[in-house]
Amino acid sequence: MPIIRTDSGIITQINVFTVPEGGQQALIDLLQEAAMSCRTVPGWLSASLHRSLDGRRVVNYAQARDQLAMRRVFEHLQSNGFLERNKALGEAHPGLYEVACTVE
Repeated sequence: MPIIRTDSGIITQINVFTVPEGGQQALIDLLQEAAMSCRTVPGWLSASLHRSLDGRRVVNYAQARDQLAMRRVFEHLQSNGFLERNKALGEAHPGLYEVACTVE
């Protein structure tokens, strides 16, 4: 389950993919497969996948305990070919974030 609170030390990778028309589900399927494989990486917490209503974007919101854990996740994804497979399905715009503020 995603954890969204300040001062937790948790690192969130938010990756917005632009996909060709009709390409959302193929990328979502691949990202789900990648997330399932990351469940064994120490420090991995969660992944949440979102599809835009216009059919052109997919957002991956993934969390790890800290920067070291996120690095292990990236290494796992790279060594298992997921990052290369992602490139074939959409253009990625990744970034690493920490929670600055929440309002409920």
